[in-house]
Amino acid sequence: MAFTFWHVPLAALLASYTFVLAAVEIQNPQSQYKNVIQSKQEGCDLYDGKWVIDEFYPLYNASSDCPFIGKGFDCLRNGRPDKNYLNYRWKPNACELPRFDGEKFLERNKGKKIMFVGDSISNNMWQSLTCLLHKAVPNTKYTLTTQSLLSVFSFPEYEASIMWLKNGFLVDLINDKEKGRILKLDSISSGGQWKNVDILIFNSYHWWTHTGRSQTWDYFQVGDKLIKEMDHMEAFKIALTTWSKWIDSNIDPSKIRVFFQGISASHADKKACLGKTQPEEGSMAPYPGVDIVKSVISNMTKPVELLDITLLTQLRIDGHPSIYTGSGPSFVDCSHWCLAGAPDSWNEIFYATLLRD
Repeated sequence: MAFTFWHVPLAALLASYTFVLAAVEIQNPQSQYKNVIQSKQEGCDLYDGKWVIDEFYPLYNASSDCPFIGKGFDCLRNGRPDKNYLNYRWKPNACELPRFDGEKFLERNKGKKIMFVGDSISNNMWQSLTCLLHKAVPNTKYTLTTQSLLSVFSFPEYEASIMWLKNGFLVDLINDKEKGRILKLDSISSGGQWKNVDILIFNSYHWWTHTGRSQTWDYFQVGDKLIKEMDHMEAFKIALTTWSKWIDSNIDPSKIRVFFQGISASHADKKACLGKTQPEEGSMAPYPGVDIVKSVISNMTKPVELLDITLLTQLRIDGHPSIYTGSGPSFVDCSHWCLAGAPDSWNEIFYATLLRD
């Protein structure tokens, strides 16, 4: 679904195009995002761009604005000495993203439930969004509850809830007393939790790449057949197809809007992010799993919008916690993301996508 943000005179647009005007109020009047127009006729690829330094970033201070933030994401509090990683903004080549307006976001989603479903990268994006919103309405009361695998951040004044449901595979993982942990690639029994919300943002990938002691299953299962080992990307494809069929059969797009978060690039190989202080530039090699995600989504009968964040994250080798997780210098995290940081741009893209309607 292509759309464009253009900086052009309103009168000219009225004469030339059918358009939707998204009135974007910005937090800083000096910012360049004053007039953002979404055109139905022209296309802008929000995911084709580069990271640029912006003096008005970051959008919040994690330590002071997010008292609820997870310890491993607050890199400044954990002692990271460089700060340039906080000032990068994602800039699409052919348009501008609107600056995130948390108050407007809550007003537009008053009375709604927004649920992230996925692994700790999903948690990264969820925590980013809660920080962005709390910063926007600091005097508004909020509640944060966690029960089992579900975390709920609510703004009672807006009757809005932002939730994260931990589920890294989307399909069923069961414990069998005799056989151990079985990952059932063609079975989803917990989907009922996904139904009573207004917006769903799914994520699944990183758990599928685990091997050895970090692998959290003993067998795959398809139908009645147990499989000790198979190609993990093939297993991912089967499971994601199962998820897509569940969405097609159970979700009414007139009531629930569905997104797929996309694959966040890891730089874990050989601790590649260690000591990095600025983004990479240029094009990147294809990332494993992306073609699977795009293929599965393209074959669905119900609309699912892909937040295609892979290139954005491939370039941000500097954005990981690295040794600044609060767990000591022997642990290097090149998979998750510092907050404030790259996930804020994912949420800006999410916000821009919601604004077009």
